[in-house]
This record gives sequence, structure tokens and C-alpha cells, in this order.
Amino acid sequence: MNKPRIALALGVVFISIFPILIKMSLTPAIVSAFYRMAIAAAVLLPYVLITGKLKKYSTKLTLSSIFCGVIFGLDVSVWNLAIQGSTATQATLLTNLSPIWVGIGGYFFLKDKPRRNFWIGTVIAILGMVLLVGLKTFINLDINLAFGLAILSGVIYAVYMLMSKNILEEVDVWSFMTLTLISSTVSLAILSLAIGEPFGGYSEWGWFSLVIQGLICQLAAWLLISYATKHMRATRVSVSLLGQAVLATIFAAIFINEAISLQMVIGGFFLLFGIRVTFIQKQIGFKKSQ
Repeated sequence: MNKPRIALALGVVFISIFPILIKMSLTPAIVSAFYRMAIAAAVLLPYVLITGKLKKYSTKLTLSSIFCGVIFGLDVSVWNLAIQGSTATQATLLTNLSPIWVGIGGYFFLKDKPRRNFWIGTVIAILGMVLLVGLKTFINLDINLAFGLAILSGVIYAVYMLMSKNILEEVDVWSFMTLTLISSTVSLAILSLAIGEPFGGYSEWGWFSLVIQGLICQLAAWLLISYATKHMRATRVSVSLLGQAVLATIFAAIFINEAISLQMVIGGFFLLFGIRVTFIQKQIGFKKSQ
């Protein structure tokens, strides 16, 4: 299990860059999601065709993968809108409630049900998340459109995680990623055209941001995360992705000079400890007396 865990850790590092890039608002939200998928697809498709890694599956699995891509594209676009429409910390907190939705959905739809350690670890991790973004931010959440979009993003992401886990039990990562990237690219292109977002006219930094999003935050990160999802519990992967909040905070301090407080350090510790709890094999709890 070391390879999936290493892949997951690297994937979390790569996607942690994403909130910083979106917070800069160098490009519109929906078209930014489109280019993220399109750039990744433009690199991956020739590779899988040349190497023969793109395999043919049943119509049901193919359509399921395509639909999964549409769901993921929708999640990224809603997430982008949530970040640009509110504070990044509020959007991060609300969107990262997704492990709860994954756990509930996993209980009903996955063969491998969430264990007690998952729920304990999730509670600890979310408490850490609250400390990380700040108690004041948590208490003063703005109930507006961006609030609803952030919650919706977490729910959509949970649907994607549950669907992808089931599909990846039968489909290889390369084929799954190719199909999802193509379908998400097409659906986001249609959506961008429908709402009239421009496909060009950005600054050099805007284009550079889109390339980083496509190659690092999407292609590299989600190949690694999909590989981890294929070999690990979906619930465990979803909680581990909360680690991006800690890294995003560090990157924000480095690149956009956001201060890190003692409370944020404590919150980060609890968040990472909660993630660690979900990886404990032995079930946590009190032994029954004889």
C-alpha cells in the first residue's frame, strides 16, 4: 500500500496550488475550469493513443466514465465560482465538508463501508479545518450565493469520488482519466460559450496560470489521486485531500504574503492528525468488558 499512499501525498501537494491560482482571479471561473481540463486532455490523449494505454471497455463503463467527467468538470467550475465569489477560506472550509458526504454516500453505495476510525478522524480533521481558517470566519459565515456554491461543490465532489471509486474497480487509470478529461472539456466548453465567457485576451500570467492548472493541478495531481482511489478506500482518500488546506495556507504565506498564526498551526496539526487516524488499521474504541 506504500505506492498508493505516496501517490496520494504527491497529488495533495499538486492540487494545493490551485486555490492560490484561482484566488488571483487572472481568468474567469468557468473558462478557467475549461482550460484546466483542455490542457490536461491535450497532453494525455496523444500519449495514451501512441502508447496504447487507452483501452476499450463496455458501453456501460464508458458512458459511466464520461458522465463522471461531466460531474468533475461541474465540480471544478462551481468551486472556482465559490472561491471568486467569497473569501477563499470560507469556500475552502465549506467545500472540504465533502468527506462527510462521501462517508454517508459510501455507507449506502460502497461495498467497503466507512469504519469507526473514518468518522473519528473526519471529526478531528474538520475541527482542525475550523481552527485553520479561523473561528471568526466560521462563526461569521456569509449565507449567500457563494456559500451555497461552496456547499454544492462539496456534494458534487462527493458524488464524483463515489462514482470514480466504483468505476476504477473495473477501468484502468489511464483510460478513466482520458475519458473524464475529454467529457469535462466538452461540457465546460459548451457551458463557457452559453454564458459568454471569453476564451482569450488574458495576460501572460493568466495563460501561465492556466497551464499550471492543466498540467500540475489536473493532469499530474489527478492521475496520482485516481491511482490512489483505485487502490485505497474512497473515504480515506477524501479525508486525506483535506491536507491541501494546510499546504494551501503555507503556499499562500510564501506567494501572496498571507500571515500564519499560532491558531492556524494548531488547526493544521489537528487536521493532519485526523487524517492519520483514518489510516489506523486497528479499530479505535473501548473493549467490551467480559
